[in-house]
Amino acid sequence: MSAILVLVDHLNGEVSDISFEMMGAARNIAGPLGVPVVAAVLGRDAGTVAAKCGAADMVLAVEAASLDVPTIETTGAVLKQLMELKQAAIVMIGGSNLAWGLGAKLAALTGLPYVNFCKGLRVENDAVLVTSQLYGGKILTDVALPQNGGIICVSPGSFPPDEGRSGCAAMIETVAVQVPSSQVQFSRFIEPEIGDVDITKQDILVSVGRGIQSEENIAFAQELADVLGGAVSGSRPVIDLGWLPLSRQVGKSGMTVKPKLYLALGISGAPEHQEGMGGSQLVIAVNTDPKAPVFDTADYGTTLDLLDLLPALNDALAGRKAAK
Repeated sequence: MSAILVLVDHLNGEVSDISFEMMGAARNIAGPLGVPVVAAVLGRDAGTVAAKCGAADMVLAVEAASLDVPTIETTGAVLKQLMELKQAAIVMIGGSNLAWGLGAKLAALTGLPYVNFCKGLRVENDAVLVTSQLYGGKILTDVALPQNGGIICVSPGSFPPDEGRSGCAAMIETVAVQVPSSQVQFSRFIEPEIGDVDITKQDILVSVGRGIQSEENIAFAQELADVLGGAVSGSRPVIDLGWLPLSRQVGKSGMTVKPKLYLALGISGAPEHQEGMGGSQLVIAVNTDPKAPVFDTADYGTTLDLLDLLPALNDALAGRKAAK
Protein backbone atom coordinates (compact mmCIF):
# COMPACT_ATOMS: atom_id res chain seq x y z
CA MET A 1 0.00 0.00 0.00
CA SER A 2 1.26 3.46 -0.93
CA ALA A 3 -1.69 5.65 0.09
CA ILE A 4 -5.05 5.96 1.83
CA LEU A 5 -7.68 7.29 -0.55
CA VAL A 6 -10.61 9.33 0.83
CA LEU A 7 -13.62 10.12 -1.36
CA VAL A 8 -14.72 13.68 -0.55
CA ASP A 9 -18.46 13.99 -0.11
CA HIS A 10 -19.64 17.44 -1.20
CA LEU A 11 -22.74 19.24 -2.41
CA ASN A 12 -23.25 22.73 -3.83
CA GLY A 13 -19.57 23.50 -3.43
CA GLU A 14 -19.47 22.68 0.28
CA VAL A 15 -17.51 19.81 1.82
CA SER A 16 -19.66 17.74 4.18
CA ASP A 17 -18.69 16.99 7.77
CA ILE A 18 -18.33 13.27 7.00
CA SER A 19 -15.47 14.14 4.61
CA PHE A 20 -13.60 16.01 7.35
CA GLU A 21 -14.28 13.11 9.73
CA MET A 22 -12.71 10.67 7.26
CA MET A 23 -9.68 12.85 6.54
CA GLY A 24 -9.01 13.20 10.27
CA ALA A 25 -9.39 9.45 10.84
CA ALA A 26 -7.17 8.71 7.84
CA ARG A 27 -4.47 11.02 9.21
CA ASN A 28 -4.46 9.10 12.51
CA ILE A 29 -3.61 5.80 10.83
CA ALA A 30 -1.48 7.19 7.99
CA GLY A 31 1.32 8.12 10.40
CA PRO A 32 1.80 4.62 11.87
CA LEU A 33 1.51 3.09 8.40
CA GLY A 34 3.93 5.58 6.85
CA VAL A 35 1.68 6.45 3.91
CA PRO A 36 0.08 9.70 2.68
CA VAL A 37 -3.60 10.63 2.76
CA VAL A 38 -4.95 11.30 -0.72
CA ALA A 39 -8.37 12.90 -1.10
CA ALA A 40 -10.43 12.49 -4.27
CA VAL A 41 -12.89 15.16 -5.40
CA LEU A 42 -15.22 14.45 -8.33
CA GLY A 43 -17.40 16.92 -10.23
CA ARG A 44 -17.35 20.02 -12.40
CA ASP A 45 -16.25 22.20 -9.43
CA ALA A 46 -13.69 19.66 -8.22
CA GLY A 47 -10.85 22.18 -8.23
CA THR A 48 -12.72 24.66 -6.04
CA VAL A 49 -13.82 22.00 -3.56
CA ALA A 50 -10.33 20.44 -3.51
CA ALA A 51 -8.87 23.69 -2.14
CA LYS A 52 -10.87 23.11 1.07
CA CYS A 53 -9.22 19.74 1.76
CA GLY A 54 -5.88 20.89 3.15
CA ALA A 55 -5.79 18.10 5.76
CA ALA A 56 -4.91 15.66 2.98
CA ASP A 57 -1.33 15.34 1.72
CA MET A 58 -2.66 15.51 -1.83
CA VAL A 59 -6.02 16.09 -3.48
CA LEU A 60 -6.93 14.51 -6.80
CA ALA A 61 -9.43 16.64 -8.72
CA VAL A 62 -11.42 14.89 -11.43
CA GLU A 63 -13.34 17.64 -13.20
CA ALA A 64 -16.35 16.43 -15.16
CA ALA A 65 -19.95 17.63 -15.17
CA SER A 66 -21.17 14.03 -15.36
CA LEU A 67 -19.62 13.40 -11.94
CA ASP A 68 -21.66 16.04 -10.09
CA VAL A 69 -24.18 13.41 -8.96
CA PRO A 70 -22.87 10.18 -10.53
CA THR A 71 -24.21 6.65 -10.22
CA ILE A 72 -22.31 4.19 -8.04
CA GLU A 73 -21.21 2.34 -11.19
CA THR A 74 -19.59 5.49 -12.58
CA THR A 75 -18.01 6.50 -9.27
CA GLY A 76 -16.74 2.99 -8.69
CA ALA A 77 -15.02 2.89 -12.08
CA VAL A 78 -13.38 6.29 -11.49
CA LEU A 79 -12.20 5.39 -7.98
CA LYS A 80 -10.70 2.14 -9.22
CA GLN A 81 -8.56 4.14 -11.66
CA LEU A 82 -7.48 6.53 -8.89
CA MET A 83 -6.59 3.60 -6.64
CA GLU A 84 -4.37 2.17 -9.34
CA LEU A 85 -2.81 5.59 -10.00
CA LYS A 86 -1.78 6.10 -6.35
CA GLN A 87 -1.51 2.41 -5.39
CA ALA A 88 -4.07 2.91 -2.64
CA ALA A 89 -5.14 -0.25 -0.82
CA ILE A 90 -7.46 1.49 1.64
CA VAL A 91 -10.39 3.59 0.43
CA MET A 92 -12.68 5.48 2.77
CA ILE A 93 -16.16 6.56 1.73
CA GLY A 94 -18.92 8.24 3.75
CA GLY A 95 -22.14 6.56 4.75
CA SER A 96 -24.24 9.27 3.11
CA ASN A 97 -26.98 9.35 0.49
CA LEU A 98 -24.42 10.43 -2.10
CA ALA A 99 -22.23 7.33 -1.63
CA TRP A 100 -24.63 4.71 -0.34
CA GLY A 101 -24.05 1.37 -2.08
CA LEU A 102 -20.68 2.44 -3.47
CA GLY A 103 -18.61 0.38 -1.04
CA ALA A 104 -20.00 -2.97 -2.15
CA LYS A 105 -19.62 -2.01 -5.80
CA LEU A 106 -16.00 -0.93 -5.36
CA ALA A 107 -15.20 -4.08 -3.40
CA ALA A 108 -16.56 -6.16 -6.27
CA LEU A 109 -14.48 -4.21 -8.79
CA THR A 110 -11.22 -4.47 -6.82
CA GLY A 111 -11.56 -7.76 -4.98
CA LEU A 112 -10.86 -6.00 -1.68
CA PRO A 113 -12.90 -6.69 1.48
CA TYR A 114 -15.62 -4.23 2.43
CA VAL A 115 -16.34 -3.08 5.99
CA ASN A 116 -19.54 -1.11 6.49
CA PHE A 117 -20.75 1.04 9.42
CA CYS A 118 -17.26 2.00 10.59
CA LYS A 119 -17.31 3.67 14.03
CA GLY A 120 -13.60 3.42 14.85
CA LEU A 121 -10.25 3.05 13.10
CA ARG A 122 -6.80 2.34 14.54
CA VAL A 123 -3.48 0.60 13.97
CA GLU A 124 -2.29 -2.11 16.36
CA ASN A 125 0.90 -4.10 15.78
CA ASP A 126 1.08 -2.73 12.22
CA ALA A 127 -2.42 -4.04 11.48
CA VAL A 128 -5.39 -1.83 10.55
CA LEU A 129 -8.42 -2.55 12.76
CA VAL A 130 -11.87 -1.25 11.85
CA THR A 131 -14.57 -1.10 14.51
CA SER A 132 -17.89 -1.85 12.84
CA GLN A 133 -21.34 -1.62 14.39
CA LEU A 134 -23.86 -4.39 13.80
CA TYR A 135 -27.60 -4.64 14.44
CA GLY A 136 -28.09 -0.90 14.68
CA GLY A 137 -25.23 -0.46 17.14
CA LYS A 138 -26.17 -3.25 19.55
CA ILE A 139 -22.88 -5.04 18.75
CA LEU A 140 -19.44 -3.58 17.99
CA THR A 141 -16.84 -5.78 16.35
CA ASP A 142 -13.20 -5.22 15.38
CA VAL A 143 -12.29 -6.28 11.85
CA ALA A 144 -8.65 -6.70 10.83
CA LEU A 145 -8.11 -5.76 7.18
CA PRO A 146 -6.22 -8.54 5.37
CA GLN A 147 -2.82 -7.18 4.31
CA ASN A 148 -4.09 -3.75 5.43
CA GLY A 149 -6.30 -3.39 2.40
CA GLY A 150 -10.03 -2.78 2.11
CA ILE A 151 -12.97 -0.49 1.44
CA ILE A 152 -14.27 1.28 4.56
CA CYS A 153 -17.66 3.01 4.80
CA VAL A 154 -17.69 5.44 7.72
CA SER A 155 -20.88 6.16 9.65
CA PRO A 156 -21.49 9.92 10.05
CA GLY A 157 -20.68 11.24 13.51
CA SER A 158 -18.06 8.58 14.27
CA PHE A 159 -15.01 10.90 14.32
CA PRO A 160 -14.40 14.56 15.23
CA PRO A 161 -14.70 16.59 12.01
CA ASP A 162 -12.36 19.29 13.33
CA GLU A 163 -9.43 16.84 13.13
CA GLY A 164 -9.88 16.80 9.36
CA ARG A 165 -10.08 20.55 8.91
CA SER A 166 -6.96 22.51 8.09
CA GLY A 167 -6.00 26.03 7.15
CA CYS A 168 -3.14 24.72 5.06
CA ALA A 169 -3.24 25.04 1.29
CA ALA A 170 -4.06 21.76 -0.40
CA MET A 171 -1.68 20.31 -2.98
CA ILE A 172 -4.02 19.67 -5.90
CA GLU A 173 -3.40 17.41 -8.86
CA THR A 174 -5.92 17.55 -11.69
CA VAL A 175 -6.38 14.05 -13.03
CA ALA A 176 -7.86 12.91 -16.32
CA VAL A 177 -9.57 9.52 -16.16
CA GLN A 178 -12.03 7.61 -18.27
CA VAL A 179 -15.55 8.41 -17.08
CA PRO A 180 -17.90 5.67 -18.28
CA SER A 181 -21.37 6.59 -19.43
CA SER A 182 -24.41 5.45 -17.51
CA GLN A 183 -27.97 4.61 -18.49
CA VAL A 184 -29.08 6.45 -15.34
CA GLN A 185 -28.91 10.24 -15.59
CA PHE A 186 -29.34 12.77 -12.82
CA SER A 187 -32.31 15.04 -13.45
CA ARG A 188 -32.49 17.58 -10.62
CA PHE A 189 -31.87 17.98 -6.92
CA ILE A 190 -34.85 18.85 -4.73
CA GLU A 191 -33.96 20.50 -1.43
CA PRO A 192 -35.99 19.07 1.46
CA GLU A 193 -38.11 21.50 3.40
CA ILE A 194 -36.38 22.78 6.52
CA GLY A 195 -38.48 22.82 9.66
CA ASP A 196 -38.91 25.80 11.94
CA VAL A 197 -35.50 24.95 13.47
CA ASP A 198 -32.58 23.11 11.90
CA ILE A 199 -31.40 21.02 14.86
CA THR A 200 -28.29 19.90 12.97
CA LYS A 201 -26.93 23.47 13.20
CA GLN A 202 -27.57 24.00 16.93
CA ASP A 203 -24.76 24.23 19.50
CA ILE A 204 -27.13 23.37 22.36
CA LEU A 205 -29.97 20.86 22.24
CA VAL A 206 -32.46 20.09 25.00
CA SER A 207 -33.76 16.71 23.90
CA VAL A 208 -36.80 15.06 25.46
CA GLY A 209 -37.94 11.47 25.55
CA ARG A 210 -40.87 9.47 26.85
CA GLY A 211 -39.93 10.52 30.38
CA ILE A 212 -41.34 14.00 29.73
CA GLN A 213 -44.73 12.25 30.20
CA SER A 214 -46.97 14.74 28.38
CA GLU A 215 -46.94 17.30 25.59
CA GLU A 216 -47.64 20.09 28.08
CA ASN A 217 -44.41 19.32 29.95
CA ILE A 218 -42.33 20.08 26.86
CA ALA A 219 -42.81 23.72 27.84
CA PHE A 220 -40.27 23.13 30.65
CA ALA A 221 -37.72 21.92 28.09
CA GLN A 222 -38.47 24.88 25.82
CA GLU A 223 -37.94 27.28 28.71
CA LEU A 224 -34.56 25.70 29.44
CA ALA A 225 -33.60 25.84 25.77
CA ASP A 226 -34.54 29.53 25.60
CA VAL A 227 -32.39 30.36 28.63
CA LEU A 228 -29.42 28.41 27.25
CA GLY A 229 -29.80 29.73 23.72
CA GLY A 230 -30.52 26.34 22.19
CA ALA A 231 -33.41 24.37 20.71
CA VAL A 232 -35.68 21.51 21.73
CA SER A 233 -35.36 18.14 20.03
CA GLY A 234 -36.70 14.69 20.84
CA SER A 235 -36.45 10.94 20.55
CA ARG A 236 -38.66 8.93 18.22
CA PRO A 237 -41.45 8.12 20.74
CA VAL A 238 -42.05 11.83 21.31
CA ILE A 239 -42.23 12.50 17.56
CA ASP A 240 -44.49 9.46 16.97
CA LEU A 241 -46.89 10.86 19.59
CA GLY A 242 -47.01 14.13 17.64
CA TRP A 243 -45.60 16.21 20.51
CA LEU A 244 -42.79 17.53 18.29
CA PRO A 245 -42.49 17.72 14.47
CA LEU A 246 -40.42 15.20 12.54
CA SER A 247 -37.76 17.87 11.87
CA ARG A 248 -36.90 17.76 15.60
CA GLN A 249 -36.23 14.00 15.73
CA VAL A 250 -32.75 12.82 16.72
CA GLY A 251 -31.66 9.29 15.83
CA LYS A 252 -31.13 6.77 13.10
CA SER A 253 -34.53 7.50 11.53
CA GLY A 254 -34.19 11.23 12.23
CA MET A 255 -31.34 13.74 12.28
CA THR A 256 -27.68 13.28 13.12
CA VAL A 257 -26.66 16.11 15.44
CA LYS A 258 -23.30 17.23 16.85
CA PRO A 259 -23.99 20.00 19.35
CA LYS A 260 -21.51 21.28 21.91
CA LEU A 261 -24.05 20.39 24.62
CA TYR A 262 -26.72 17.67 24.43
CA LEU A 263 -29.18 17.42 27.32
CA ALA A 264 -30.96 14.05 27.21
CA LEU A 265 -34.08 14.39 29.36
CA GLY A 266 -36.10 11.25 29.99
CA ILE A 267 -34.39 9.44 27.11
CA SER A 268 -33.44 5.80 27.69
CA GLY A 269 -30.70 5.89 25.08
CA ALA A 270 -31.53 3.15 22.58
CA PRO A 271 -28.75 2.44 20.04
CA GLU A 272 -30.82 4.06 17.30
CA HIS A 273 -30.99 7.31 19.26
CA GLN A 274 -27.34 7.24 20.28
CA GLU A 275 -26.39 6.85 16.63
CA GLY A 276 -27.93 10.24 15.98
CA MET A 277 -26.33 12.11 18.90
CA GLY A 278 -23.04 10.24 19.26
CA GLY A 279 -21.05 13.17 17.90
CA SER A 280 -22.12 15.52 20.72
CA GLN A 281 -19.19 17.11 22.55
CA LEU A 282 -20.83 17.02 26.00
CA VAL A 283 -23.79 14.86 27.01
CA ILE A 284 -25.78 15.34 30.22
CA ALA A 285 -28.45 12.72 30.90
CA VAL A 286 -31.45 12.84 33.24
CA ASN A 287 -33.27 9.54 33.78
CA THR A 288 -34.82 7.93 36.86
CA ASP A 289 -33.59 4.51 35.72
CA PRO A 290 -29.92 4.16 36.82
CA LYS A 291 -29.49 1.32 34.32
CA ALA A 292 -30.65 3.36 31.31
CA PRO A 293 -28.21 2.86 28.37
CA VAL A 294 -27.88 6.64 27.97
CA PHE A 295 -25.65 6.72 31.06
CA ASP A 296 -23.10 4.52 29.25
CA THR A 297 -22.22 7.39 26.92
CA ALA A 298 -23.18 10.45 29.00
CA ASP A 299 -20.43 12.63 30.46
CA TYR A 300 -22.64 13.60 33.40
CA GLY A 301 -25.92 12.21 34.63
CA THR A 302 -28.54 12.22 37.37
CA THR A 303 -31.43 9.97 38.35
CA LEU A 304 -33.55 12.88 39.59
CA ASP A 305 -37.09 13.12 38.25
CA LEU A 306 -36.79 15.57 35.39
CA LEU A 307 -40.17 17.12 36.27
CA ASP A 308 -38.71 18.03 39.67
CA LEU A 309 -35.38 19.12 38.20
CA LEU A 310 -36.51 21.27 35.26
CA PRO A 311 -38.61 23.90 37.09
CA ALA A 312 -35.88 24.35 39.72
CA LEU A 313 -33.15 24.49 37.09
CA ASN A 314 -35.08 26.99 34.98
CA ASP A 315 -35.64 29.25 37.99
CA ALA A 316 -31.97 29.08 38.97
CA LEU A 317 -30.74 29.86 35.46
CA ALA A 318 -33.25 32.68 34.97
CA GLY A 319 -32.21 34.19 38.27
CA ARG A 320 -28.53 34.02 37.39
CA LYS A 321 -29.21 35.56 33.98
CA ALA A 322 -31.23 38.41 35.53
CA ALA A 323 -28.44 39.13 38.04
CA LYS A 324 -25.89 39.78 35.31
